[in-house]
Amino acid sequence: MAKITRDSLLTLEDYAKIRKQKRTEIMAHKKSRKIALGEHIMLIFEDEMTIRYQIQEMLHIERIFQENEITHELETYLPLVPDGTNWKATMMIEYPDPVERAAQLAQLVGIEDKVWIKVDGFPPVYAIADEDIDRENSEKTSSVHFLRFELTQDMIQALKHQCPLSIGVDHPHCQETIDAVDEQHRASLLSDLV
Repeated sequence: MAKITRDSLLTLEDYAKIRKQKRTEIMAHKKSRKIALGEHIMLIFEDEMTIRYQIQEMLHIERIFQENEITHELETYLPLVPDGTNWKATMMIEYPDPVERAAQLAQLVGIEDKVWIKVDGFPPVYAIADEDIDRENSEKTSSVHFLRFELTQDMIQALKHQCPLSIGVDHPHCQETIDAVDEQHRASLLSDLV
């Protein structure tokens, strides 16, 4: 797996030259990394490519070129790259209307701990959520959460031998299940595992 290091990042000038092309590439790549759970929850499974792009975009947009600030961006985003035995995802709870969004986020407290993946023949693996900071309080949850799904070696081997993968959320106010993740998404996710 490729590693994102300070030396592997492009300068602001070099990135500006290829930014449009990179955006096109990343949008195509993300199609096989996004899984919708119903109408309002989107999981974006991160990998080296998506996080590298995010870092380069932050450096570009914020005009960051000082070493300590670049190091801060790396420290912020590198924990979102899967390490071979897990999947890491950004979960977005999407309601276009601000009033409806506020009402739904109040009902969905704790949802980030109720998202799961399941390898056929094994118990579900629930997400470990928001390891960096707490993103909810007793009144509402955040519209963005960072999730990690830790897999055993037996699960990884089963997946590599075509064992079905399902995914879902089991919250009192939101229950969604995908019984079998399609082959395009499955193949993309399998590329994260060693």
